[in-house]
Amino acid sequence: MPTDLNPYGGVFGGWLMAQMALGAGSLASRVGKGKAVVVHATDFTFPGAMDVGDELSVYCDVTATGNTSLTIIAEGVGRERNGEGTTTVSRGTFKFVLLDEDDRPRSVRSEND
Repeated sequence: MPTDLNPYGGVFGGWLMAQMALGAGSLASRVGKGKAVVVHATDFTFPGAMDVGDELSVYCDVTATGNTSLTIIAEGVGRERNGEGTTTVSRGTFKFVLLDEDDRPRSVRSEND
């Protein structure tokens, strides 16, 4: 949307990062079967550009599993509004920590694994 543009008319990188964090967080919660919070985000690149109205898809993969954490790489792919052309527009790495009911770190592996 127009409110998500930078001063040069491109989609703001911060908006892309937020969408990537939402996608990665969804995966972290599914894999971890519960609450997961971002504790670290790195390696952001923006190799392509999006126009207003383009569709963004975020693809995520777990690349590392720690005792209480998951590292997830996210990639944003923009599809042109009135066509099928796609462009990779963003990439980044997120680390999530899984939390228990008291918001304390908990093991990635459940007792039933």
